Amino acid sequence: MRQAVVFKGEDGLWVAECLSLPGCVSQGKTREEAVSQIREAIRLYVAVLEEDHLPIPDEQFDTLLVAV
Repeated sequence: MRQAVVFKGEDGLWVAECLSLPGCVSQGKTREEAVSQIREAIRLYVAVLEEDHLPIPDEQFDTLLVAV
């Protein structure tokens, strides 16, 4: 299981980033599309690591929403 941060980018697209997998970022026109895309990106990222016999980073991020 991985955490992803989802936010609206400057260009109006939704951006999704899995912080525990460096460079694992996706986007979509809607929040739901961005979540779907990051799920696929995470799956593929881990598959490539496994294929190349590289270690899979532990999930180490704990996110917190801060309202100001």
